[in-house]
Amino acid sequence: MKQKHFHFSGICGTAMASLAVLLKTRGHKVTGSDLNVYPPMSTLLEENGIPVLEGYRPEHLQPHPDVVVLGNALSRGNLEVEYALEAHLHYLSMAELLKEEFIRGRRSVVITGTHGKTTTTTLAAHVFVDGGLETGFLIGGVPENFGVSCQDVAPGGYFVVEGDEYDTSFFDKRSKFFHYLPDVVVLNNIEFDHADIFKDLEEIKRSFTLMLRQVPKSGLILANGDDPNVMEVAVKGFSRVLTFGTGSHNQARITKVASRLGAVGMSFVLEVGGQSLSFEIPLLGEFNVRNATAVILAAMEAGLSPQAIQGAFGRYKHVKRRLQRVNRHPSILVFDDFAHHPTAIHETIGAVRGAWPEAKIHAIYEARSNTSVGRVHQDRMAWAFEQADQVTFSALHRGERLKPEERLDLDSVVRELEGQGKQAAILPEVEKIAQMAVDHVQPGEIILVMSQGDFGGLQRKIAALVDRSLGAV
Repeated sequence: MKQKHFHFSGICGTAMASLAVLLKTRGHKVTGSDLNVYPPMSTLLEENGIPVLEGYRPEHLQPHPDVVVLGNALSRGNLEVEYALEAHLHYLSMAELLKEEFIRGRRSVVITGTHGKTTTTTLAAHVFVDGGLETGFLIGGVPENFGVSCQDVAPGGYFVVEGDEYDTSFFDKRSKFFHYLPDVVVLNNIEFDHADIFKDLEEIKRSFTLMLRQVPKSGLILANGDDPNVMEVAVKGFSRVLTFGTGSHNQARITKVASRLGAVGMSFVLEVGGQSLSFEIPLLGEFNVRNATAVILAAMEAGLSPQAIQGAFGRYKHVKRRLQRVNRHPSILVFDDFAHHPTAIHETIGAVRGAWPEAKIHAIYEARSNTSVGRVHQDRMAWAFEQADQVTFSALHRGERLKPEERLDLDSVVRELEGQGKQAAILPEVEKIAQMAVDHVQPGEIILVMSQGDFGGLQRKIAALVDRSLGAV
């Protein structure tokens, strides 16, 4: 194999850094540049001997590399972007690189949906690897079973990838999943999101529909049959469709769903192909039962037995920031979660409520994404928190980007929640939120922190304060 020089502009993104490391392990020369160079990606790159240049400058591309990988955060006006265009360098997006270097020649399993992509991709990758299948993967998070977000595999193996519907780059406005050569596609759910790039739900459904045109006739579409948007899209494909869900119309039907009271876990029965198969997963919530069901069906399609799949479930350690317990003292539970869409918030709180039905739940939320900061879901926000007992909102992340009439009206949401008899408040400062949460929490209660970003380390601050006040064991 001819060795090449790859330069990553915007190398410190999770996927960019992971792919850079994989190329380095193949023996290629890899360099990178970024404006914000900090752990954990900077540490990963340093440990693998990949030099990272601070900032963006034309001289970083001199002498000319064989391939320039332009990160999704870069746009016209960026000095390295402008130089790459002017000098007619060979440039690619991250998704194109992934397709050509790591997916082509493999059997591609693409996990899509508005919610649950990272968890489902992580679980699928673990089950495939645990079951002895040669498997590579790319995950938008750090799975604890692997400790890395990306893994290589030789041609002929499986590649499990998180199929993001967000756009690819400044020069390619198609959804990333168009690049992933799908053989098996999971359609978990479809709702309106990413209001910064999609006009409405119909545009999102069209993107999913066009993606399904790439699945070969011998491929498989695993579709959540309880989601009407998913079914509207799935029937427009050209491949075999296998539906799953709790409804009796599904080909693979989920029954007997139960939470493990006072613990992180679910049990359920899957009726498929004339069999009734019992499973247990170390995850909370009916939505994770659906995620696991999609994985079961994909794994069985790959030849794994139900027994092997259940064995893998028993060894699963999950992915960081997906209902992750972050404190140590057993009498108060502090969870960190990535939820930001109203449906995800509602299901996450509901999952916690199912496991601890008598506990007081204090939900703390930061609206951070372009969609959640806007008014797109204004009418659903109070509903999202209906199963919490107390709700605290931080200030909107960079809310000043939007006009007042375009921003999420948190005051209105607070009034709605108070009208339901809940404690609700807005506190703009992370330190004050942390102290308030700890001052009012009692043994047996739960604090659930939700944000698409780091939230100023709030979850870690609360966990440390709780453990310190109670004496962590």
